[in-house]
Amino acid sequence: MNSLIYLIPLLPLLGFALNGLFNRLLPQMVSSIIACGSVGAAFVLSLVVFLGKLSDPTPTTCHILSWITVGDLDVSFSFLIDALSSLFLLIITGVGFLIHVYSAGYMSHDEGIRRFFTYLNLFVFFMLILVMGDSYLMMFVGWEGVGLCSYLLIGFWFKNIDYSKAAKKAFVINRIGDFGFLLGMFMLFSQFGSLSYENVLFNNPSLAGTSPYIITVATLLLFVGAMGKSAQIPLYTWLPDAMAGPTPVSALIHAATMVTAGIYMVVRSNVLFLMAPITLDVILYVGLATSLLGAIIALFQNDIKKVMAYSTVSQLGFMFVAIGSGAFTAAVFHVITHAFFKALLFLSAGSVIHAMGGEQDLRKMGGLKKVLPITFIVTLIGSIAISGIVPFAGFFSKDQILAEVLFQKGPFVFGGLMLISLMTAFYTFRLLFLAFFGSFRGTEEQKSHLHESPISMTLPMMVLAGFAIFAGFIGFPHALGESIGFHHFLDHYLESSVQLTNTHWALNQEILIMVGTSIPVLLVIAIAYTVYVSKKTIPVEDVKIIGFRKVAFNKFYVDEFYSAIITKPLKFISKTVQNYFDTLILDGFVNGSGKIVNLSAHGLSRLQSGNLGTYLLCMVIAIVVIIGVYLF
Repeated sequence: MNSLIYLIPLLPLLGFALNGLFNRLLPQMVSSIIACGSVGAAFVLSLVVFLGKLSDPTPTTCHILSWITVGDLDVSFSFLIDALSSLFLLIITGVGFLIHVYSAGYMSHDEGIRRFFTYLNLFVFFMLILVMGDSYLMMFVGWEGVGLCSYLLIGFWFKNIDYSKAAKKAFVINRIGDFGFLLGMFMLFSQFGSLSYENVLFNNPSLAGTSPYIITVATLLLFVGAMGKSAQIPLYTWLPDAMAGPTPVSALIHAATMVTAGIYMVVRSNVLFLMAPITLDVILYVGLATSLLGAIIALFQNDIKKVMAYSTVSQLGFMFVAIGSGAFTAAVFHVITHAFFKALLFLSAGSVIHAMGGEQDLRKMGGLKKVLPITFIVTLIGSIAISGIVPFAGFFSKDQILAEVLFQKGPFVFGGLMLISLMTAFYTFRLLFLAFFGSFRGTEEQKSHLHESPISMTLPMMVLAGFAIFAGFIGFPHALGESIGFHHFLDHYLESSVQLTNTHWALNQEILIMVGTSIPVLLVIAIAYTVYVSKKTIPVEDVKIIGFRKVAFNKFYVDEFYSAIITKPLKFISKTVQNYFDTLILDGFVNGSGKIVNLSAHGLSRLQSGNLGTYLLCMVIAIVVIIGVYLF
């Protein structure tokens, strides 16, 4: 078993090395096979490891080498495989493999496809290190690695200045969150003398006696890291701009890798967070605000990828609300289902963009269901799943969160999540109706090139569509037979959380929640159909948008606000320091020293005239002076 565990991250790393070292030598087909094959093989091994954990959930630690040894500090490079990490291994490698296969078709005409697969493999490798590491330090290595890879992939088409700026924005904002994560790690190390999960989280007798203040501050700092990686207020603005990268990158970041890192870190640290109720409340309300903001902005976006981007921001907030309510299992469940239907929706959007020759504006689409039948069907499946309609995957995970929140936090938070669910259904089906229904609104040239995507793109979408339909059944509702679901698989690891949210509902309560959340969603979809299909409403041009719609369309001017209060003042301070301190003081001192040396040298050089008579005169004068000094 241990040898299989070592190979899971090693295979994508090998794919990265081969494609990176022999980039110009490998044919495109060979490069694609190496990239896809390495992640596919890692998925097979992850599946074997996961099945092993189903039969024996006992955590497995695989020591590879001693990494840092200083005094009493001994940090090992080791992997920890338990119920939680084995689940995330399946998501990362499974969805990641499908995205790799899709990329082989989507990027087939791009001259940088080998470089693209190099970055993609490295991305998967670092994400695997993040979830497999047995310590916060190992997690941080993967944490920083996925940050680097996101920069490389978002700015993949770096010749476009706007794309390069988007990549830098993602990198800088994530560094802010990473700084908080790093401070949290320092606090944990100063308190426990270690960063390994074994010494901090598991079987730690000193944990119960630790000051609540220290735990609260440490968990808040860790959550700052999660806010960056998982795009929560105020560090969420990088994620929509990540759309600058190729669509498969968007799918990988938003569904299976980077944005789930924050969720994983908090769930992994559930023992600490459950000891800090103030932190849980902060997580809950930050998640609720983020989810609501993302949903409102998504309602008014016309770029097909931007709608999906803000949808991800909203859904991540949904997961954090579950965590803030103590429902860690429900949050992980939604991570799983979201990985399937969000990857599906992004890949479907990529298929539409591919057919439209790069066009992303929903107002210039329409009637595509006739020429893109497979893409239409899978997009419809993804839309139903994310809207939470029974029996699709999103229904089970969303209702699990709604039920937990209702019983743990009451009707206010439940009502907020329900409103967000209704908005999610509306903007998702708005996208579907604008893109696939009605008549085509693009140019004649675009119309002549419309075609269904190749099998390398449609096959991964169909597989994801199958998971979007059936994956929810792994988490059957309590009264309908929870024992067949995956909830008990995490019970051992999330024991404290399970005890907190261990509410057993009667069958009529389950049915009431299911019906009460499903009927309004269906009504909202009917309204969207009436507006965008029956009445054939098309969003107005950007310049004609007014009022609240303009504010929401412009994302509540958050980027402009950050620019006004952070970016511009920092630039002003930097320019002032450069002009006065750097130029007048530092440069003046350095340049002045140089000028003094030059002038002194120039003056002294006059003594070296080369005239023998002058030298003799100087010698005589010097001798007279010396004798005079000696005598008098």
